[in-house]
Amino acid sequence: MTARPLVARQPNEKLQALLQEAGCSNAGLARRVNVCGMEHGLDLRYDKTSVARWLRGQQPRGRAPAVISEALGRKLGRTVTLEEIGMADTRDQPSGVGLYFAPTVPGAVEHACELWRSDAGRRGFAGEASAASSALVGPSRDWLITPPDAQVARSAGRRVGMADVAAVEATTDSLAQLDHRFGGGHVRPLVVHYLNGVVSGLLVGSYREAVGRALFAAAARLTELAGYMAVDTGQRGLAQRHFIQALRLAQAAGDRAYGGYVLAASMSHLTASLGNPREAAQLARAAQEGARGRTTARIEAMFCAAEARGQALLGDLRAFRESAARAESALQRAADEDAAGDPVWIGHFDRAYLADELAHCHRDLHHPREAEEQADEALAGHPEGRARRRVIGMFLLACARLQKRELDHACQTGTKAVELLSTLRSGRGVEYLEDFRRRLGPFVKEPVVRDFTARLEVSGVA
Repeated sequence: MTARPLVARQPNEKLQALLQEAGCSNAGLARRVNVCGMEHGLDLRYDKTSVARWLRGQQPRGRAPAVISEALGRKLGRTVTLEEIGMADTRDQPSGVGLYFAPTVPGAVEHACELWRSDAGRRGFAGEASAASSALVGPSRDWLITPPDAQVARSAGRRVGMADVAAVEATTDSLAQLDHRFGGGHVRPLVVHYLNGVVSGLLVGSYREAVGRALFAAAARLTELAGYMAVDTGQRGLAQRHFIQALRLAQAAGDRAYGGYVLAASMSHLTASLGNPREAAQLARAAQEGARGRTTARIEAMFCAAEARGQALLGDLRAFRESAARAESALQRAADEDAAGDPVWIGHFDRAYLADELAHCHRDLHHPREAEEQADEALAGHPEGRARRRVIGMFLLACARLQKRELDHACQTGTKAVELLSTLRSGRGVEYLEDFRRRLGPFVKEPVVRDFTARLEVSGVA
């Protein structure tokens, strides 16, 4: 790749300092960057001379700066931004926007608003940044060890009251329902523009302590929803940035339970989808530890279910059974408790959702009978409004029947899932469809599979 000089035309002292911190030679960095680039489909052929040029102030074009920061991050075991390597002044690259867990409340507001602004304007990283589990290590650690924010009240800007917070909460509820029914592809632009156009203005307003805490909680929930929808539209790199900021906003709200939810429901599942089950289980355990004593039984059940997902992907049957049993027990306790004590954001986690999680686990553990039972239970409990969840449940059921070598039943269920998926704009739904198609590969010559494939082509879904 060709290179261009840094604007200041000075030696890149930041990169030099990081190389020294990492104990990495020029040749060693070049090798790491080439390997990392290969994982992203890039044919990079850097050597120690290339690194020497970077240290003198030249900057590679294209996606290379992001690859350099990722390679150094892996070596150091933490997130490394473009700013830290002295290459943040490129317009071609994803920047560090959204990747920081700010140490102060004003910093949290600044980082969240910058993320929303960039997302709404589709500038810089939007839609381009890749996701990496390593980017979540630092923020999750910071959340675990950072003391509560002493104060969030502000005295500058227009007055913000509880009515404003209630409006954000109601808007979030409505957008979440639309997302469940129609998919993130239809709804996400509304979420992003509302965050950038409305919520950002509220956060820089004037509010009392109680109002401020409630406002940060509402902003955290809507930011997490924006991240969830980013996953649903195939933008995992963007999703992780929203999850990190949702975690920081929850910290400002003083809501440890919701912070744990972001770790377990959002970050853990994202990490699992990136092929890092051990990190997925660890994030779910971090959620349990960091929110200990601040959760209800229903929240505890969700945390344990997320841990079970990671352990099932690892193939650790004993650990999976322990976590699954704790999830079952906690949800049973929740059924015996007063549901009024649950926050609104966990109300959806019912028996159908837990069955959905366990169906995933048994599929990954190659337990087709148990997977089929759990998928059946999930579908029986999910209402029509959870259209995307029903699509996922149908594909889980189809996969279980395929594992049992029941081709006819599997393809019939898959066909129903495709019919419902055609009413959505959901990248996650399409991913489950593609997974089912891959599993059909060994049976591609069977008439029922050929018929399913032909119907799929006519449907135009994939």
